[in-house]
Amino acid sequence: MRRKQARGCSFSREGRAPGLLCAMQAARYPTKVYFGKGAAKTHLPGILEAYGPNVLLAYGGGSIQKNGVYEELTGLLKAAGKVVTEFSGIMSNPTYAKVLEGARLARENQIDLILAVGGGSVIDCCKIVAAQAVEDVDLWDLEMVQHKAPAKTPIPLGAVVTASGTGAEMNGGAVITNEDARIKGGMFSAAPRFAILDPEYTMTLPRMQVLSGAFDTLSHAMETYFGRSDQDNVSDEVALSVMCSTVVNMRTLLQDINDYTARSNLMWTSAMAENGILKVGRRTDFECHQIEHQLGAYTDCNHGQGLAVLHPVYYRHIVENAPEKFARMGKTVFGAEGAAAAVDALAAFIRECGLPTQLSQLRSKVEITPELLRQVADSTNLLPNGYKQLTHDEVYEILMECL
Repeated sequence: MRRKQARGCSFSREGRAPGLLCAMQAARYPTKVYFGKGAAKTHLPGILEAYGPNVLLAYGGGSIQKNGVYEELTGLLKAAGKVVTEFSGIMSNPTYAKVLEGARLARENQIDLILAVGGGSVIDCCKIVAAQAVEDVDLWDLEMVQHKAPAKTPIPLGAVVTASGTGAEMNGGAVITNEDARIKGGMFSAAPRFAILDPEYTMTLPRMQVLSGAFDTLSHAMETYFGRSDQDNVSDEVALSVMCSTVVNMRTLLQDINDYTARSNLMWTSAMAENGILKVGRRTDFECHQIEHQLGAYTDCNHGQGLAVLHPVYYRHIVENAPEKFARMGKTVFGAEGAAAAVDALAAFIRECGLPTQLSQLRSKVEITPELLRQVADSTNLLPNGYKQLTHDEVYEILMECL
């Protein structure tokens, strides 16, 4: 069954539930950021004084237990006299079932603060846990079916970022997969009250995870820039700067994956790309994210890598609809001349980074077949804010060209 097309509004985080788009135009993100080496040791003890004794410590597959982050944070929590409940095993594409598990833990243990330690997946999951734990209604039904926003104030949430790229720590949007419905879509809660960004926490990540996360940052800036609105404005200038910095620092990491300055810059471009600043006065596109979300719902593929496969093909389908916009991006970011050359330069950069360029190169839980891609295409949310309005059939064409 094909999903209804979202109505157009000027602001949306990727994949947000259609009914919430208009409500998000006046949103603000009051996240207080603590950035730099030793940020947790320096600032977390003082931060914790403002919250009650019960803390839900949330994380993913356990990498923080191997790299010393877990030991450091639990030590700080213990020293602050906190009672810690652990919520572990949050997957790379967090499911709504996992949200419900976390919400149950939060209610049973009367949690005063949720501390999400990880990348965008952990933080996104915890945003909806924080909201679901205080609601009497099912949030998936409320947001995704009834298109209504949660009414109650969620449990306070803090983020300790160990994998940058999504910018999840800077906003209230969350991307959650409902496995039963086969939908990976956007939900909304409150933004984290605070975020700790220590680039050293990212140093033990696998090379490909670092690069795919950084490509997600690049994608966020491109999807905002290519939204259909004014040709020349401050938001465009900032978006182009974020793109340039992301590309430069990704190339630095290709030479030295542990370059601290490059890691620091990428952590900040990630935050800048999704804190709302680039979207002021813009109609954002994010159609490529919509396609990747449904691809992820069916295959559980890596988000950044899925975007790397899709973006050049998607842009070849829309480049003729915005030649000046593409030419400007190509010249500014890659030194390319002309609109078509801009797309070619992006594709070449993806190959340069060793990111996948075909769907067959993605790690998938199922075989990617034309039949499966037809289901992905037909369930993709079609947004009206790009330079070209896609149809489900054209989404299928894009996916097949990626195969």
